[in-house]
Amino acid sequence: MSLNKHLSQDGKQLTIQIKGKFDFNMVQMFRDAYEDVGENRPTVVIDLRETDYMDSSALGMLLNMQKTLDNKVDGFRISNCQPQIKKILQISRFDKKFSID
Repeated sequence: MSLNKHLSQDGKQLTIQIKGKFDFNMVQMFRDAYEDVGENRPTVVIDLRETDYMDSSALGMLLNMQKTLDNKVDGFRISNCQPQIKKILQISRFDKKFSID
């Protein structure tokens, strides 16, 4: 379980990549990753290509992030989901709140 973040050089995209389990153990790490988004109103991309497990606390963290950053960013996208992760997001109707690809 690990997390990497990257703000593009132009400040227009903040990518947070989660590897392994996305669960309650990542609360503080995840919060720290989006704490300083800068002044350029970036799009926040949550890259789940290497995420193999997600629980309800991860869903809560995503909602919390959205609530915290709503007026500070240009939008949110969840990308590169494994099929089982995408299914969890769809069942939870996160496709209504986030762009998922």
